[in-house]
Amino acid sequence: MKINLKAAPFNLNDKQIQWVEQTLSSLTIEKKIGQLFHLVTYTSDPHYLDYLVKDLGIGGCMMRTMSLEELAKTVNYMQEQAPIPLLLSANIEAGTESVCSEGTRFGTEMASAACHDVKLYEKVCRAIGEETSALGINYAFAPIIDIDYNWENPITNTRTYGSDPKTVSKLGAVYVKEMQSFDLVTSIKHFPGDGCDSRDQHLVGSINTKSADEWMDTYGQAYKAGIEAGALSVMTGHILQPAWSKRLNPSLKDEEILPGLASKELLNGLLRKKLGFNGMIISDSSTMAGLNVQLPRKIAVPTVIAAGCDMFLFTKNLEEDFQYMKEGLESGILTKERLDEAVMRILAVKAKIKLPEKKADGSIYVDIANARKIISNPEHKELAQRVADESITLVKEEKGVLPLDNKKYPRVLVYGLNGAEPKINVYRNVAKIGETVVEEFNKRGYKASLFSPKPGFEGMVDPVTAITDNYDLIVYAASYQTKSNQTTVRIEWSEPFGANVPVYLHSVPTIFISFENPYHLIDVPRVRTYINTYGFSKAVLESLFEKLEGKASFQGVSPVDAFCGRWDTHLS
Repeated sequence: MKINLKAAPFNLNDKQIQWVEQTLSSLTIEKKIGQLFHLVTYTSDPHYLDYLVKDLGIGGCMMRTMSLEELAKTVNYMQEQAPIPLLLSANIEAGTESVCSEGTRFGTEMASAACHDVKLYEKVCRAIGEETSALGINYAFAPIIDIDYNWENPITNTRTYGSDPKTVSKLGAVYVKEMQSFDLVTSIKHFPGDGCDSRDQHLVGSINTKSADEWMDTYGQAYKAGIEAGALSVMTGHILQPAWSKRLNPSLKDEEILPGLASKELLNGLLRKKLGFNGMIISDSSTMAGLNVQLPRKIAVPTVIAAGCDMFLFTKNLEEDFQYMKEGLESGILTKERLDEAVMRILAVKAKIKLPEKKADGSIYVDIANARKIISNPEHKELAQRVADESITLVKEEKGVLPLDNKKYPRVLVYGLNGAEPKINVYRNVAKIGETVVEEFNKRGYKASLFSPKPGFEGMVDPVTAITDNYDLIVYAASYQTKSNQTTVRIEWSEPFGANVPVYLHSVPTIFISFENPYHLIDVPRVRTYINTYGFSKAVLESLFEKLEGKASFQGVSPVDAFCGRWDTHLS
């Protein structure tokens, strides 16, 4: 396939095209294979980094969370040592906190959607782009344009803009346009689209169940919007789309349908031809089981590139996967023509964001002093506060309970609900949400305490009056986050007998606050006051309490059906 490097999204000039062609022709087969790989580093150790950029000649690397100083050291060393400038990536969905511990967290995609303010989101994206660029990261694995159709999906959730395809299309395109104005690569993902299945694509090849026409009117519109906005990259997932696979190849048997990252029907037929995408395609993490349950690893590795991906994200075993790619080339699974095409697109993306020129003039390197000023910018903190303030959504309200004050409700019982092994990073919030909420109440003059279940059997548990006589208000604080390698995001109640289930709501005013998953009403349908924040931060906590106490109004508009399509969740 001949690539038009003067066409969108590359739009390269003659000098840039010359660099791409000359660089490609200078590479050995081994170094071309190296360019295919986009690996990951957690360290600034020069011996490891030398191995990646000099010995293997990788095309890019994902940066995990580091301090500003260590991140700058790592970025600068890698770019200095790399014969060809690197694509350095991070999951920049909610802000730069995911890659730099001092970076700003602006809020999840769903929080931004709940603000219902496109102009605000434009400002947020420009701020994210400014910080990302200052940190030397040039490739954002975002925006997520999956559509959160299924409330049981354990991955999409607050990482998406919600369940409305128009909102997803509009905000995804805003992210692409604003971020790429900083000479950054964005990656619309996860093609052909997550959010339909209740299963986790990290663990199994999940299914996009839309018909071909339905897909084009929903996910297809989101990808068209991103492509028209100039997206340089598409990340393709471990997701099958049977309707389009079979429309493009009617002879395909069910057992032959492959997930997006390994499907030539979806990559070449749907993404390239039907949607007209001319940019670079990168696979989602190849370590995920969604690929490996479909094909033997030895076949899967070269098949991902042969099917149409240009970059191969991560490895299960570094040396083994490199060997599998070489063997795939030798056996004919991957042709030399397809290898050259993939590497040309990788180089074209690098040329598009001016990496050769930036390395030559030194602007590719991180200026720590400048970066520190940018990521500590008061305007960015103000934007993060605005997203927190404008996104918090009052889904249900029992009349007469709000606003709170410490005279009306002096004694508060807080139930903390956390999922298994909560972590702190771009998608997670505090591990001990109950304690955090108790502390905030007490700072504001309440006498709050944390519920702790007591052991007992039938006839031996505490009497109802132990709660009703001693507390004026009950507050649930839930922190169940979506994450890979789990199959549900549902509340797990305490023993004995669901000791922390909200059963006192008839006697004591009860408020349920979800700091992450917006769908907890499915498990507490009779709760009469329910609030979603779509993520945790200090800004969220402060804004939430201002609203609880009536000092600010609730402004958020739910981007999803928080009632989960059930009649009983509407009951008051």
